[in-house]
Amino acid sequence: MSAYRTIGVVGAGAWGTALAISMHRAGLETTLWARDAGLTDEIARTHRNERRLPGILIDPAIRATSGIAEVARQDIVLLASPAQSLRPVAKLLAPCLARGTPVIITAKGLEQATGKRMSEVLAEELPGAIAAVLSGPSFAADVAAGLPTAVTLAAPDGIGANLAAAIGHKLFRPYWTSDLTGVEIGGSVKNVLAIAAGIIKGRGLGASAHAALVTRGFAELARFGRAFGARPETLTGLSGLGDLILTASSPQSRNMALGLALGRGASLAEATATGKGIAEGVWTAAAVTRVSKQRGIDMPIATAVAEIVDGTLSVDAAIEGLLARPFRAEA
Repeated sequence: MSAYRTIGVVGAGAWGTALAISMHRAGLETTLWARDAGLTDEIARTHRNERRLPGILIDPAIRATSGIAEVARQDIVLLASPAQSLRPVAKLLAPCLARGTPVIITAKGLEQATGKRMSEVLAEELPGAIAAVLSGPSFAADVAAGLPTAVTLAAPDGIGANLAAAIGHKLFRPYWTSDLTGVEIGGSVKNVLAIAAGIIKGRGLGASAHAALVTRGFAELARFGRAFGARPETLTGLSGLGDLILTASSPQSRNMALGLALGRGASLAEATATGKGIAEGVWTAAAVTRVSKQRGIDMPIATAVAEIVDGTLSVDAAIEGLLARPFRAEA
């Protein structure tokens, strides 16, 4: 029997709500936190989160709260806040989180201001926590609906198997590893590449160009990961190649949907005017490009995305620049 009986999910967006539903299915007593007391009252009253995850029933046993201390008291804390919000949310948890509590990060991105991975940010703000990372090919709607999903759970040696046993069930299958770096880099860089894939599709450049973009994009992701010591098997696994395949092929991905709009001629402001917020890849593109230049890592696709979203390069100029690159050996 697992030593973990309770979990607190921080963030009641689509992903946090879906994960709370999945954690309850795994048999954990689940508490879902949102900063907005109006939202938690709505969830408690209607057992739905129509703002973020419409049409999905939330089991009444899942407790919604706006009290951060309540989620901090649970055996496991799962952070489902966006990457750029992780630091301030961790600061909220800091006064009330017990030392040695496993904190599972689900955000896929680098901190824009520093270029740091989320586990590095967590180590600065919650040094007593045990950092873990959950990532892989998964859409909130699929997880909430109970469709089969497999993900990667990265955690320090000796804890990954126990955490996976606690949060997993037959419809949500975590495969554990100790390679936090590889899992975080895969989840971060693939968001940038998904924007590029959407641009290619939105521009109507065809399935062959899309396949080439995804393949060469994965080569960039792998180069970036190797520079930080990520394991090759992690990068080719669920949290790297698997997640890239999903998010670069479906407009359910916020990042690919953004790329589609950009490829069809929308401005960034127009592409993000849906009320769902800016896709994580927009923030991460700048951080990845900055870090890759500092380390001498060749990442032309990621760089092109960063320049498109910051307005210094047009879509057509970016495509022309990539097509004009010198021929080279594939390996």
